[in-house]
Amino acid sequence: MTRTRRGYIARRRRRKARSFISSFRGGLLKTQQDIRALASSHRDRTGQKRNFRRLWITRINSVIRDGWVYYTYSKFIHDLYKRQLLLNRKILAQIAIANTNCLYLISNEIIKKVNWQESAGVI
Repeated sequence: MTRTRRGYIARRRRRKARSFISSFRGGLLKTQQDIRALASSHRDRTGQKRNFRRLWITRINSVIRDGWVYYTYSKFIHDLYKRQLLLNRKILAQIAIANTNCLYLISNEIIKKVNWQESAGVI
C-alpha cells in the first residue's frame, strides 16, 4: 500500500504544538503537556469569569443589606431591569465599594419609581 502524505492541517497542528513548546522548560518535545496547558488555560479563564461575577454579586448584596436600603439583591436587580437601567454587576460593585451613597441614591430612585407605578396601576 502506498504511503499517504498528510496535508496542511497536520503540518499546521504540529507547528502550533512546537510554538507552544518553546515556552516550557525541558529539552524534549512535550506535546501532551502543551495540550493539557491549553485545556487548563481555557478552563481557568471561564472559571475566572465565574468567580468575578460571584464576587461582584457578594459585594453588591453586602452593601445593600448593610445600609439604609431595605432590599435583597434579587429584588434590587429585578427593579433595575424594570426601570431599564443598564448597569451591569461590575459597575454596580465598583459603585458599592467606592461610593456607597451613590448606590443608595440609585436604589432610592428605583424604590420611588417602582412604588409609584405599582400604586398607579401602570405595571
